[in-house]
Amino acid sequence: MLLSDENASIAAPLFITWYQCVLTCVICIILGNMGEVTRRNGSKSFLDDFPIVKYNLKTGMSVLPLSLIFVAMVTFNNICLQYVAVSFYNVARCLSLVFNVVFTYVFLGRTTSLLTCSTLLVVMVGFISGVQGEIGLSVLGTAAGVLASLFVSLNSIFTTKVLPMVDNDKSLMLYYNNLNASYLFLPLIFLFEGQILLDNRAKLLSLFFWGCMTITGVMGFAIGLVTVMQVKATSPLTHNMSGIAKSAFQSLMAFYIWGNEATFKGVAGGRRGCCGAG
Repeated sequence: MLLSDENASIAAPLFITWYQCVLTCVICIILGNMGEVTRRNGSKSFLDDFPIVKYNLKTGMSVLPLSLIFVAMVTFNNICLQYVAVSFYNVARCLSLVFNVVFTYVFLGRTTSLLTCSTLLVVMVGFISGVQGEIGLSVLGTAAGVLASLFVSLNSIFTTKVLPMVDNDKSLMLYYNNLNASYLFLPLIFLFEGQILLDNRAKLLSLFFWGCMTITGVMGFAIGLVTVMQVKATSPLTHNMSGIAKSAFQSLMAFYIWGNEATFKGVAGGRRGCCGAG
């Protein structure tokens, strides 16, 4: 919503995400240095939770699989939103729970209860119903949503898997993942959004534009921090369940703000997906 103003927005989501990644790294460095000062002074502060960050190549390479998954997740997520209505987004993304149960067993060796697995049938029925009820269905957008669901699941699972490699530190996790991702995004931006940025070079010189970008970057840092904390404190499955709830809220807002046309099957599909997640 913040970037909906035509003076503040550029149709280059990969570039925007890249800037958020860079800003997250800068924030981690600043908070780490501030935390070091408070630790030296012996004062107690929330800044004590932020260590000094310095890139270690071996650690960075161990986090790289998560970074690749993160970039793929953002890319397919943006493609999905580009081709489907926001109100359909929840349906397109609801399969993340199904993938999560499968990948939790494959990569973490953890089993899921039979009761939880049975609810996945409700989620899949909701997905099928939502697809059938969508007006002007985009096959490409729906396929991108399914792939985004796959990488969303892998992202939360690999967060759990990679956390011990950074001493279970949420700030270090954010730093390494976002620094890796900032390099991975560059060729994608050049290939897919280079011309868009050239066409909007006037906005790139606007302080208002960069002010809005910085605000969203700070929000992105906060969301990333909370995501790592949630996965660390609960489980990848719980994190994805809350993600489905967030997507459902987005769908409701889309009906209200953008007036997306609703069908019975489409709404029923979204409700089944949310009920299955619950």
